[in-house]
Amino acid sequence: MERLGTGIGWRPEIADAVEEMPGIDWVEAVAENVCPAHLPESLLRLRRRGVTVVPHGVSLGLGGADRPDEGRLTALAERAQALGSPLVTEHIAFVRAGGVLTASPRLEAGHLLPVPRTRDALDVLCENVRIAQEALPVPLAVENIAALLAWPDEELTEGQFLYELADRTGVRLLIDVANLHTNHVNRGEDPARALAELPLEALAYVHVAGGFERDGVWHDSHAHPVPRPVLDILTDLASRVAPPGVLLERDENFPEPAEMERELATIGSAVESGRTAARRAADPAPTPGPGQAPDAGGRGAPGPDARTAGGTEPARQRLALAQTSLLSALVAGTPAPEGFDRVRIGVQARSLAAKRADVVAKVAPELPVLLGEGYRTAFLAYAQSHPMTAGYRQDALEFAESLLLAGRPRNAGVRRELREWWLDRSGPAPRSRRPAVRVARAAQRVLLRR
Repeated sequence: MERLGTGIGWRPEIADAVEEMPGIDWVEAVAENVCPAHLPESLLRLRRRGVTVVPHGVSLGLGGADRPDEGRLTALAERAQALGSPLVTEHIAFVRAGGVLTASPRLEAGHLLPVPRTRDALDVLCENVRIAQEALPVPLAVENIAALLAWPDEELTEGQFLYELADRTGVRLLIDVANLHTNHVNRGEDPARALAELPLEALAYVHVAGGFERDGVWHDSHAHPVPRPVLDILTDLASRVAPPGVLLERDENFPEPAEMERELATIGSAVESGRTAARRAADPAPTPGPGQAPDAGGRGAPGPDARTAGGTEPARQRLALAQTSLLSALVAGTPAPEGFDRVRIGVQARSLAAKRADVVAKVAPELPVLLGEGYRTAFLAYAQSHPMTAGYRQDALEFAESLLLAGRPRNAGVRRELREWWLDRSGPAPRSRRPAVRVARAAQRVLLRR
């Protein structure tokens, strides 16, 4: 595996600061936020300096019941080629459910949700990963995710699940130590056990990020400093294997550049502590490491490969029903599926709605300006009865449309501005501002009413 070194998540808000940071060997950019034909100048400058750029996908949904969408795979491949990347990364998660497999409306989570660690889910995931590998021009690495809730009746631990995934597909692993900490707090899972069970020879690189705890629930916010427990897990990992790369993620609430540089230095110290511990502990006894697999007792019995067990269609059907039932409870207010913690379902549902409101405000910044302090209350009320069925931009349009159909906002001037905003963006192309065109549009509306 190529040595990546020290990295940071590239975001437009900190692009200038990242370019000036010393010791940055590589950056990671959210794939869906980058257009291959119009790459940000900051990324181009970094590339010219020899800084590696890795596209990090968030919407493929490899852990979903459906096979990966060809269009999304093509888009991810185009970004890898445009950036000259040595690999691309995605998540072990599902992000949508419903549709043909369940004969129900398609639902979008707008978030990474955990897959059940079952044989069915593993069979489907392995096939989806193979499909993605064949479509991509560079190697694929997949990331473990953070979760607020756990599936009932799981058959494998996280380490066992990831081990078999890598063993059956050859996919590389992006290990997020912050997510291991999240799952320790929220699901009682032991990070050390997960690390002991992982095939560390498959490690592509490591994510490190911050979060916060509220009412006994850890929120993986990517907007807070990296806490000591996450750094301790990083040190444990580095004592087992030398990470090819370590990257700091920060998505919002960005601190001053000097603070991010100090955080990167702290991360580097945690890695060095792990390496020092490994050197001190070196002895003739073999331990799992690069090129060595954990003993069979640590990873469970091998599961059947779907390629020799009749295909994945029955597993896809069962997984589709389970994921649709869960997502419907989270975004459409249906009852929580049997076996789930209803309190955690509520926490996750509120978290999804809050994130949805935040992202819509970013992709359509005019809405909070037009609606003022009433934006968030209005959107959360809308979200309770309107699950997201497409992307965030379409969600913004449908939210605005629902307000207009309800005769809101009450202020006629604001309502008129909102209507103009909606009309300008709901068509195939922006509406012209030229007076002659505006008169023609007005005449057309009069004729259509007759």
